[in-house]
Amino acid sequence: MKEDKERCPWCLGFPEYITYHDEEWGVPVYDDQKQFEFLVLESAQAGLSWSTILKKRAGYREVFAEFDPTVIVDMGEGYVLELLEDKQKRIIRNRAKIEATIHNARIFLDLQAKFSSFSDYIWDFVNGKPIVNKWRTLAEVPASTPESDKLAKDMKKKGFKFLGSTTLYAHMQATGLVNDHLVTCFRHSQV
Repeated sequence: MKEDKERCPWCLGFPEYITYHDEEWGVPVYDDQKQFEFLVLESAQAGLSWSTILKKRAGYREVFAEFDPTVIVDMGEGYVLELLEDKQKRIIRNRAKIEATIHNARIFLDLQAKFSSFSDYIWDFVNGKPIVNKWRTLAEVPASTPESDKLAKDMKKKGFKFLGSTTLYAHMQATGLVNDHLVTCFRHSQV
C-alpha cells in the first residue's frame, strides 16, 4: 500500500479503512456468500461507525459460520442468547441485529432459489452493470439514490430487516454495484 496514491478521503487515518478501500470497496461482487457478508455487516453498522464493524469483522465471520446463510438459518434462540452474553464481544451484541441476521438468511435463501442466485437478483437493480459516478468531492456523494430506494422497498416487501435505502446504498457502494470512488482516487479507474 503506497502512500503516494490519491485515495477517497473517507478512508484516510485508519489502516483498516485504507486496506478495505484499496482492496474491496467498490469491487463488483457476484459471489452470493460475499454479498450476504456485506448485507450482515452493513445492517450491523446501523447507528455505528464502519471502523467499529471492520474491527469486528473476524468475529462476525467466526460466530456466523463464515457468513454461510445455510448454517445461519438454523441458529436458534439459544445461540442468540449465547452471542448476547459473549464475553469476547466478537460482534455488536444487539438482539435485534442478531435476530435480523438469522431472519435475513432465510429471505436470502428464498431469493437464491427464486432467482438462481442472490447476485442475479441484486444486480438487476442496476441493469447488470455498475453505475459509474464521477464525484469530485465527498459532499457530492449521496446517502441514497432512486436505485437504492427501489431496492430497499423491494427487499422490505420480501421481508428483510435492518436494510433501508441508506444502508443498501452503502451495500451497493461496497459491492461495486456503484462506483463511488472519487475521480481523483486511484481506484476509480481500476474498479
